[in-house]
Amino acid sequence: MNDSENGSPPGQDIAARLDRTNALLERMLAEVAKTPSTHAIFVDAGYVYAAAGLLVTGTEDRRAFDLDAEGLIDAFIDKARTIFADSRLLRVYWYDGARRRIHTAEQQSIAGLPDVKVRLGNLNASNQQKGVDSLIRGDLESLARHRAISDAALVGGDEDLVSAVEAAQGYGARVHLWGIEAADGGNQAEPLLWEVDSQRTFDLDFCRPYVTRRPVTMYEGEGAGDADAQQPPPSRDEVRFVGAQIAAAWLAERGRDAMTELLPGHPYLPGPIDQDLLIEAERVLRGSLRGHAQLRRVLRDGFWQHLRSVT
Repeated sequence: MNDSENGSPPGQDIAARLDRTNALLERMLAEVAKTPSTHAIFVDAGYVYAAAGLLVTGTEDRRAFDLDAEGLIDAFIDKARTIFADSRLLRVYWYDGARRRIHTAEQQSIAGLPDVKVRLGNLNASNQQKGVDSLIRGDLESLARHRAISDAALVGGDEDLVSAVEAAQGYGARVHLWGIEAADGGNQAEPLLWEVDSQRTFDLDFCRPYVTRRPVTMYEGEGAGDADAQQPPPSRDEVRFVGAQIAAAWLAERGRDAMTELLPGHPYLPGPIDQDLLIEAERVLRGSLRGHAQLRRVLRDGFWQHLRSVT
């Protein structure tokens, strides 16, 4: 039935429908305006331990320092509250690795914190995290798709996180990359830096209160009164050569597949490999490199230079 058949003036029904539609849209927009924005914080714990440990104590090895995870998480929450002033926190996601995905005592303690969700990937034989990036992507994408968050603060640096950022942005969420100041060079992949909506770096002063070096185990011949303790440190060239020697032995033992897996992380070594490098270098040099941050960097340079020279 048209307008003339039902007695309405021509076009009146269409105008009425448009008015009703516009009124409905106005009510929906008003409701959306009253709904607060929501943000979440996604923390790659492996990155935080390695970057903060290296920055504050000079090593990425978790066995060498303690991290006040609760204090650091509170600091991240406070920073987010300042940046996203008109937004509420959904929760903090803490991604870490564990053997057979069984929580360690430390991870259990973190999981018990309010507004914190611990998500675990696996640790392989080399103590490298596996599956963490896919967990981050899954959570980021799901929360963005369901409009559960409008902003995501991502604390990490792995290039594999690019797909997670793209997925979240595809559903309208903004992703903000947070990082730890690099002790030397950079610790976040450039493609990841290019993809995010904003970047923020936490410096030494920010990190120092949450990282504490554990007492150093003295190696044989390092006593305060020993002659070795009074010897001058080795030269940079000597340390670099030792790093290359150890890299050659590592490559012969592990093979090119292991090297291919390691190379994308340049210039940073996974904590267990870095610790093994340091211990073996100290054995060869017959002295400790603890307290010699520059020489430890030279040692890593020598290790990397050899690996990259054979690619």
